[in-house]
Amino acid sequence: MASTPVRVEEKSGPIASEAETHFVRVIVADTQAIFRAGLRKIFAVEDDIRVVGQAETLSQAMSAASKFSADVLIFEAALASNPVEAVSDLLRQTPALRVVVVTAGPDEELTLELFRRGAHAIVSREIEAEQLVDCLRKVAHGEPWLDNRGMHWVMEAYRTQGSRPAASRSKVQLTPKESVIVSCVTQGMKNKEIAQRVGTTEQVVKNYLRKVYDKLGVADRLELALFCLNNRIPNAPASASKPVPTSALSNSGNGSAASVPLLASDSPHKLD
Repeated sequence: MASTPVRVEEKSGPIASEAETHFVRVIVADTQAIFRAGLRKIFAVEDDIRVVGQAETLSQAMSAASKFSADVLIFEAALASNPVEAVSDLLRQTPALRVVVVTAGPDEELTLELFRRGAHAIVSREIEAEQLVDCLRKVAHGEPWLDNRGMHWVMEAYRTQGSRPAASRSKVQLTPKESVIVSCVTQGMKNKEIAQRVGTTEQVVKNYLRKVYDKLGVADRLELALFCLNNRIPNAPASASKPVPTSALSNSGNGSAASVPLLASDSPHKLD
């Protein structure tokens, strides 16, 4: 078993037309050698897709993403115990790379969370070869891609979030400290990163999030992000990103600070 990502050359013979053709450069990261081989065969007959690297572990995928100049990373969710965090890490490491996540089967919760964290496409192993090729081309051109089922899940989550009465939303207020944490969440930051940003502990951040969920009537981070999107809640101002003393946060939102109203939107934003 190779311990480092393997360079793969898919085409042979003259390549004089490369100057006129934009190739979609792909890294295939998957635990199953047979699946990687199958994808290489599929892409080998496409004139505009080239596999430039492959990986079979998470560490290899991270290394390949940094080493190879690629447009798209096909990333098997099973490579990581927490694929959502792994995708976030990959995108932080290589912001220009577009990530297509392959799941073992249809998974609504995983699809929604991956999409929220920045994955450009989520597909299952059930996908047809033609669909996958179409997916890669669209993702390479900056378009998100979901199958009909995934799109339904995202739209339902968005509609559910947007169905709450505007009158009740307009009355909701967050303290400045809560607003900073909400801003961090909508930027895709993990609790540990938020704790470091505001100068407190992960447990205190969790306590704040529970209070925010209760205030806004949301169940999780996805619904919180959708709420902010639907109600045009801006990110916290730059000054709020400076570390906040732990002592100031330990009161866990006791209301002593001035509150900031969350204004309801007349019309919802579209999901990017």
